[in-house]
Amino acid sequence: MILRIIRTAEETKGQSLEMEWEILPQADGTPVHLHPEAQETYRVLEGQIEVNVNGEWHHLHQGEEITVPAGIPHTFRNPTDYITKVYNTHSPAMQFDNYFKDLNKVVARLSAQGHQKLEPNFNTITYMSMLMKKYPKEIVSVSPPDFIVSLLNLIGKARRLEV
Repeated sequence: MILRIIRTAEETKGQSLEMEWEILPQADGTPVHLHPEAQETYRVLEGQIEVNVNGEWHHLHQGEEITVPAGIPHTFRNPTDYITKVYNTHSPAMQFDNYFKDLNKVVARLSAQGHQKLEPNFNTITYMSMLMKKYPKEIVSVSPPDFIVSLLNLIGKARRLEV
């Protein structure tokens, strides 16, 4: 996934973080997670996306959008053979800008600056767990359960990994 920040928290006076995403063909999104204190909106600019909200899949086409309320488990995926473009908003902005900047750094590190496919191995899952624990007001894992994310965070810290 390629993401670009369109409107920062500073620009919106903390009301939202707004991004444009390009989701690669047949790509899964993040593991099922929730945002304890923020809602998230997906608006399809081009292509199609499937968004799972509280266990139910919603198939969205260009021009359609869905908002996930705070505290509701969700994820997304691109089920097509084409790039899908999505306008994504997190409201309020909180520290989502820093979360996504750190996510970008971690993905770059684990994918040799984008030259290799990001593999879902123990190392990757450990880094992602550490990232989630760094931003607990912004994102909480549902699957895997948060206690596993907490354990992996401790393992990462013991290995002196940094996010």
